[in-house]
Amino acid sequence: MDKNELLQLAKEAREYAYTPYSKFQVGAALVTKSGKIYTGCNIENAAYPVTLCAERVAIFKAISEGETEFEQLAVVADTKRPVPPCGSCRQVMSEFFNHDMEIYAGNLGTEKKTITMEELLPFSFEASDMD
Repeated sequence: MDKNELLQLAKEAREYAYTPYSKFQVGAALVTKSGKIYTGCNIENAAYPVTLCAERVAIFKAISEGETEFEQLAVVADTKRPVPPCGSCRQVMSEFFNHDMEIYAGNLGTEKKTITMEELLPFSFEASDMD
């Protein structure tokens, strides 16, 4: 899928964010190897630790429907620079994304950045580390 189309889907998903506390809306769009697209938005809770980021919502939606192989991810927020995924999202992403998978970070303006999973989280902790 075209990077700009995927970023637009993430921007649209952002509109559904539940952010009564931070007012910081984030949207994500994920493409699976089968070509399906899953979107997500961040969902807050008064007990902050149970808040869920947009990236993980999209990933968990896909996994809950049997998809575990992914091609691309876009994430968008109202930030000055293209929004980077948080540390928790990066760890979840490293569980399911290939090292060379492209991740598109954007903002509500025209700024965007393309990075690979390896660039986003080099030397990540992996399942094979537990062998």
